[in-house]
Amino acid sequence: MATNRLYRSRNRVLGGVLAGIAEYFAIDVILVRVIYVLLSLFSAGFPGLLVYIICWAVIPEKPIEMQ
Repeated sequence: MATNRLYRSRNRVLGGVLAGIAEYFAIDVILVRVIYVLLSLFSAGFPGLLVYIICWAVIPEKPIEMQ
C-alpha cells in the first residue's frame, strides 16, 4: 500500500513548501499561495513567515526519483 508523504516540491518559487502542500492535498498551488498570503497579511505577516521557515527546515525535499 502506497502512502502519501509530504515533501517540499522541486517546482518552487522559494523553498517549495507551499507547492509541496498543494501536491500533498492535490489542489492548485496558486490557491495554496493565495491562502497563505491572506493568512499572513491578516496575522501581521510575522507568524506566517515563521511557520514557512520552520516548514522549510523540517519538511524534506522530494527525492529526484519520485518526480
